[in-house]
Amino acid sequence: MDAQGRGRADNIDPADQWVLNPNTGEYELRLGPSAPQSPVPGPRRPASRAGSGAPRRRNDSSPGDTRESRQGRGGVVPPPRSGRRRGGEPETPQGRRAARRPVKKKSKAKKVLAWTAGGTAFVLVAIGTAGYLYLKHLEGNVTTTDVGSAAKNGFSKDDAFNILIIGTDKRTGKGNTGYGDTGSVGHADTNILLHVSKDRTNATALSIPRDLVVNVPDCPTKEADGTEKVIPGTENVRFNTSLGQDGRDPGCTMRTVKEVTGIQPDHFMMVDFNAVKTLTTAVGGVDVCLAHAVNDKQSHLDLPAGKHKIEGEQALAFVRTRHSWGNQGDLDRIKVQQQFMASLMRKMSSSDTLTSPSKLIDLAEAATKALTVDKGIGSVGTLKDIALELKKVPTKNITFLTVPVKDNPADGVVHKTVIVDPALAPQVFDAIDNDVSFTEVKKKQKAEKDAEAARLKGSRSAPSEVRVRILNGGAVAGSAQETLGWLQNQEGVLKSENAGNAPAELDKTTLEYAPDQAAQARELAQLMGLPGSALKPGKSVTNSQGLPAMTLTLGKDFKGAGVSLTAPKKAPDVDKSTADKVKCAS
Repeated sequence: MDAQGRGRADNIDPADQWVLNPNTGEYELRLGPSAPQSPVPGPRRPASRAGSGAPRRRNDSSPGDTRESRQGRGGVVPPPRSGRRRGGEPETPQGRRAARRPVKKKSKAKKVLAWTAGGTAFVLVAIGTAGYLYLKHLEGNVTTTDVGSAAKNGFSKDDAFNILIIGTDKRTGKGNTGYGDTGSVGHADTNILLHVSKDRTNATALSIPRDLVVNVPDCPTKEADGTEKVIPGTENVRFNTSLGQDGRDPGCTMRTVKEVTGIQPDHFMMVDFNAVKTLTTAVGGVDVCLAHAVNDKQSHLDLPAGKHKIEGEQALAFVRTRHSWGNQGDLDRIKVQQQFMASLMRKMSSSDTLTSPSKLIDLAEAATKALTVDKGIGSVGTLKDIALELKKVPTKNITFLTVPVKDNPADGVVHKTVIVDPALAPQVFDAIDNDVSFTEVKKKQKAEKDAEAARLKGSRSAPSEVRVRILNGGAVAGSAQETLGWLQNQEGVLKSENAGNAPAELDKTTLEYAPDQAAQARELAQLMGLPGSALKPGKSVTNSQGLPAMTLTLGKDFKGAGVSLTAPKKAPDVDKSTADKVKCAS
């Protein structure tokens, strides 16, 4: 493009519209009529503007802020870059040139580092081959599905969150003839429950085998006319039938995850086969390593042993192949898919990707067109918030693991399905549900941990002296009455009462008490297995007899009367990998 054409909106290349925000170190898209902007193929050098003691911030201008309008407001505007390239000098007020000081260049390493954070965010969402760059002009690409109460209404930046990534076996577009079931309605073929910790120090990507035998619960499903239909559940079926079968939507898959793991997914993101092809092409290929040569006639993957860069159709064949890995089953394919996703993360964190605005635009187009989400996260603003939270997690603390399983004894000699390992799987589920990392990370600040531990230390009242009101704040119906009966009949806490439902639902169970009730709080915590974080020093309330009492609010984490809520201090030792390690598919 010649210099004279840079100011014309109809001649501007999309890559030319990306500018660096010096306050955040990240590139931002500038749309609408504006002053001529230079192309941004990589990191830009901030420069002092004439007549100003500090660099003008790029984001101080609105999309319609032109050179003429800024001059009209008395602002000093430098000439176009094209003018400077032709040897022209910007005009400066008399006497100001001598006062100009060279501005220290922002190092390339720091700029790339800023981009790396954004790339990590993309890939975390892209674990199920979804997307990161949710831009205003791409909002219409994202498809939303109303799954009712299966998903939350919105997203909180201050809490841990769970996103269910679903890859369907539905065939769309050209090709894809070697994959999935012919005429498939789109079953839950690849499933990953992504948990991001509250403090953003770690994340866990839990793969759920498609051939896991489960009980699919009844699923309330929204019909096209706005009515609701309940699809009956089925017992002892493959997990992948939780989607598509009998008209089940992603909300049914979310409810099935809850049924199997006890972990409640907050939202879902779903894609089909085409996403793997379009996203890997957009980044210019993903590096993979093969421990042995592969020539799979079913997926048509033909690669010698060693390192390769794959994209498009070849990348899809790589993640779909299962007869070339291990025991030729789905579990070994899951491991290869996890290695592929870790490689995709490293690719996204490379400067080759992160300093290329045109490549990132291609990613935005490919990702948003491939993505279907629930209505709770269907807006660009919400998706951006999720990405900004995800980018805080270091890749070395992103753990990939699979639900611990055993061969299904009902299959006989030929093992076609698996069942949950009753000994190890509950430990994994419990660790994830209680925000316990599978990698070594610095969790809470020592002062905060010490303060929580101190609430449990000290003298305790006798059970007969504990006075408490019990509210249901998100636990299953009847939990308050169940707890009341258990406390009175088995633990001797006779001064307790059922106070009904709490004003709002809570994710975690809490016990609020006044300073003079601390000994009572410690005793109740001991009886119920409450962690120090559940104890909330505050004030007492008046019970039905007009006496001061503590308030026990049973949250969504409540597992039943007498079941401890103290989280495990360490995650179980299971077969796992992390996103920063290179492994060869075998």
